[in-house]
Amino acid sequence: MADSLSIHLRRCSRTFTGNAPALYPLDLDIVAGETLVLLGPSGCGKTTTLRIISGLETPDEGGEVWFGDRNVTALPIEKRNVGMVFQNYALFPNMNVADNVGYGLRIQGIPKEERRERVDELLAMVDLLPFALRPVDALSGGQKQRVSLARALAARPKVLLFDEPLAALDVKLRERLREDIAMLLRKLNITAVYVTHDQQEAMALGDRIAILEQGRIAQIGTPREIYQQPATRFVADFVGAINGLQPVGPGTAMRYCRPEDIQLVAPAAGICNGRICGQLFLGATQRLLIDIGGETPIQVDCSAREQWQTGQKVGISIADERILAL
Repeated sequence: MADSLSIHLRRCSRTFTGNAPALYPLDLDIVAGETLVLLGPSGCGKTTTLRIISGLETPDEGGEVWFGDRNVTALPIEKRNVGMVFQNYALFPNMNVADNVGYGLRIQGIPKEERRERVDELLAMVDLLPFALRPVDALSGGQKQRVSLARALAARPKVLLFDEPLAALDVKLRERLREDIAMLLRKLNITAVYVTHDQQEAMALGDRIAILEQGRIAQIGTPREIYQQPATRFVADFVGAINGLQPVGPGTAMRYCRPEDIQLVAPAAGICNGRICGQLFLGATQRLLIDIGGETPIQVDCSAREQWQTGQKVGISIADERILAL
């Protein structure tokens, strides 16, 4: 695999004809060898950012894209040495697995023997070597995505780009492939940019996460920083559930906390009390909804083995260090 390199976006914006800006002027530095996840809801600008990095979109005038110390703003995708993995696989249905992976190498004129060795190496890497001669139409969705990943790596790109590659897969398969991709990226030490709207996917894969909101970066940091120290209510809401606690007195700011940071205690022992008004069984955990007199119940996560009753009166306890100020 080629040496990884850094990526730098400078004043990159994108406005489409007749529409509001899809992306406001953006400065972004991606460290060589890291996996940066672009996370946010539909229409926030994450895919536009990815396409600008790839060369599929050109930034508005004044924007620049740098790969290391090289300005690649004017270069098309085929000259940027990037690999892309898409949600829809983009495989050739009339070719078998090995031919799909080696197609780009054949177009580049790589000798047949070298091409075969590289394809075998990549198929072994994604655990598909026994399927080399199988038609791609005979593969499962997860296997097709592995073929797509192997093909993206075949040309030994310096940058690997993922555009919501797991969105079409079922939950169990998505979790398995997510783990495999995470292990592979660590092994390859390649610079990767990964677009998703799934916060669990982002937490599992990203060395850092950039949260986008309406065409701007709302916060960028490690998964732990994003989750435990969200900069805004939007970020806190998007990467997990959040509770708003009513001010305790005049002039006191709104306080927030995560559902797992609340302890249920005897009514007299809490900072406030309420009644259980709902229960959601989630397998290993359960989520209790507690009416404390606000507009909406607060959410409390606890072990599914604990026994609670709807209507039961409880106290709410939260350690000071677990309270978020947004």
